[in-house]
Amino acid sequence: MELRGIGASDGIGIGAVVCVRTQDLDYSHVPYQGASREKARLRQATAEFTARIQAMVEQVTARVGEKESEILSGQITMLTDPYMIAQMEEAIDGGSCAEGAVDAVCRMFMEVFSCADDELMRQRAADVGDIRTRMLSILLRVQQADLSALPDGTVLAARDLTPSMTVGLDRSHVAAILTETGGRTSHCAILARALEVPAVLSVPGLLDAVRDGMPAIVDGDAGLVILNPAPAQLEEYRARQTAWLRERELLQRYRDRATLTADGRQVSLYANIGSVSDARAAVQAGAEGIGLFRTEFLFMDRPAPPGEEEQYETYRQVARLMAGREVIIRTLDVGGDKGIPYLDMGQEENPFLGHRAIRYCLDHPDLFKTQLRALLRAGAEDGNLKIMLPLVTGVEEVRAARALLEECRTELQAEGKACAGHIPLGVMIETPASALIADLLARESDFFSIGTNDLTQYTVAVDRGNARVAGLYTTFHPAVLRSIRQVIAAGRAAGIPVGMCGESAADPALIPLLLAFGLDEFSVSPASVLSTRKHIAGWTRPAAEQAARDAMSLPTAAQVEACLRTTQAH
Repeated sequence: MELRGIGASDGIGIGAVVCVRTQDLDYSHVPYQGASREKARLRQATAEFTARIQAMVEQVTARVGEKESEILSGQITMLTDPYMIAQMEEAIDGGSCAEGAVDAVCRMFMEVFSCADDELMRQRAADVGDIRTRMLSILLRVQQADLSALPDGTVLAARDLTPSMTVGLDRSHVAAILTETGGRTSHCAILARALEVPAVLSVPGLLDAVRDGMPAIVDGDAGLVILNPAPAQLEEYRARQTAWLRERELLQRYRDRATLTADGRQVSLYANIGSVSDARAAVQAGAEGIGLFRTEFLFMDRPAPPGEEEQYETYRQVARLMAGREVIIRTLDVGGDKGIPYLDMGQEENPFLGHRAIRYCLDHPDLFKTQLRALLRAGAEDGNLKIMLPLVTGVEEVRAARALLEECRTELQAEGKACAGHIPLGVMIETPASALIADLLARESDFFSIGTNDLTQYTVAVDRGNARVAGLYTTFHPAVLRSIRQVIAAGRAAGIPVGMCGESAADPALIPLLLAFGLDEFSVSPASVLSTRKHIAGWTRPAAEQAARDAMSLPTAAQVEACLRTTQAH
């Protein structure tokens, strides 16, 4: 029997199913003992929750890194937020027991987060659900499932695996993870990839189809689950598993190498990050610089924006971690699918085409200048910072940002604070407008970086979050590829470097095209650095140019993709 879902963590897992069933958290029998007593129970449960999660944070930091542990430490921040606590205490004052207060307030926040446009905000719903489950378990003294002592070769099957459940997994015993919910960006997926456990999520009817002890094969690449496999299937997938493990080992030879094509052309291979811990992961992965630091993550999950000192310290830490290698920092890219409640951006019918990114920052100069001042100060120390502007559609936006940057420099000098005398200012090319006037923008910019995620969305007029038109969202569309080619040509004509920080920079099928177009810098996730370096090493200039000629002569996205996916490097 075969089941299909979303391949969320690569690899082949073979083993026996262990099911995790939903716990009974019914509290209808719990009597209300008065406001003071219930508030005391709430405080005690909160303290116990905090202690348990903090212990998990330390465990995860030691096992897989600080970045992954932030998923859990964020839960402590959320639960102890004065507003959430006040809401729970207000419910208790209204006659709810502690369990009822936790349940009602958590469900309210889950509903709010679930309706958000921003994918990161929607993930907060899973965090709050995890908080709800653990708090109710503590209050009701219900023992949670212990996933730290599973038998070898476990294929774990559950409706959902919360972050606090996933971190207890022992990679040496877990062959794979299966769930009925979640996707590639869910916390479960992030932690599964960090633990290097194959995972297939959003498998319909999973728990109805499996039982404890059932043999299973999990293909995390294809999103495939094979239950009760035949001997021939077991033999085939064991061979594929061995080959996959060997491939991972072979990638390590690319860790400390320069990024060179087969005929010796050198390009830059950078990493995309969102935090200081991501920068550490980039260094460990062998990235040659940072091609995109998404600073909006500094502004999320907090009641007010970070001040100049906090931002300065963050940018300074990343600059020092990279030890002289380039760090491209994107200014606040807020709006669209990145809502930040305290900025009070208001509701818009089409936020992707609304008051966002550079538009919002230029209309809020105090907020923008705080970031620019921090960047100028951090750039004075190691001299490796660059500033990149998101969602630019016209030359006037670059000029306005540069004027604010000079204003900040003048202020800092007058205050006697060290600041960068010159800091390169570049443009993120992610709109059809910026692609079409790339030659004009190149005269105003020190560098370009192509953001293929939004460029594709805007060029083919497809909401990448809309499942009904998801099949139309493809960077292989000839219009998108022509835009990329034109932008790179404009940058080269102006003598400025051109990079790409969108997801497509790591796609093996697009690498020959980007090499043929003359892309200078590939920026990918830390996890994709080594595989991208390997794929670049497989191409010579003549072979890449021939692949580009073949692909660019085709009229449809499907034909272009089929051509590039079947073209062999040589």
